[in-house]
Amino acid sequence: MKFGILKTKIENVLLESYKDGSFKNELKTFKKLVLENKNINRLYYIYDDLSSNKGLNNEVANDYINEMVTLYENTFNKVIPTDFKKIKDWVNNSSVSKNNYEVIDNLLSSGVLNLESKIKSKKVITETITKQPVIEKDVVKVPLSTMVNMANKTITNYINGLNESEKKEFNELLSVDDSELEPKYSTIKESVVEKLQTMYNQNHDLPTRKSITETVEKISIEKYDKLNYYKLKNLHDNL
Repeated sequence: MKFGILKTKIENVLLESYKDGSFKNELKTFKKLVLENKNINRLYYIYDDLSSNKGLNNEVANDYINEMVTLYENTFNKVIPTDFKKIKDWVNNSSVSKNNYEVIDNLLSSGVLNLESKIKSKKVITETITKQPVIEKDVVKVPLSTMVNMANKTITNYINGLNESEKKEFNELLSVDDSELEPKYSTIKESVVEKLQTMYNQNHDLPTRKSITETVEKISIEKYDKLNYYKLKNLHDNL
């Protein structure tokens, strides 16, 4: 498994755990398997760095990428295979449809026949790290310093996956007081559950019924926060 896929799965596990209330437990595992493992931690840092806006000029960016490639190769060769296996076992149940770091995986691939893909990926990464950093509003704040700085990137990645209209809508939501949104959240949740139950009764396809049941169970245990409110409202509007 390419490290980009593994990192995507890690982020997904942390995001899901934040929503279902198991964030602290998963964070402990994250600390043990990633942060406290010097080589895994360094790989994680390399992928974060190559996917972040840094405001570098093109000449510096080229040298920077080359240095990161060398650092990756030297680090990857030091990782004990069982350390990768422990992480794979941890995120095994995380199903992701998209590799958030495919471009970086392509650049760092050891395949000689993928030269064209490497060149294209390097160009994309260069465009990223030469962009000026964007100061974004904090979506989640948890007082756990270094661990949370990395884990919070998971939430940021969700926001970055939204289109411009959705980002604008979410940013507007951030300015609304919780006392106004939380009662609405409960009402929307009840409405969504009712709609899903109606769909369940009208649909006799077993896989679909199973999916609906799992969604209802997940929604039922989720607690209010602005991210959950936003996602639930979108689900409600699309049912």
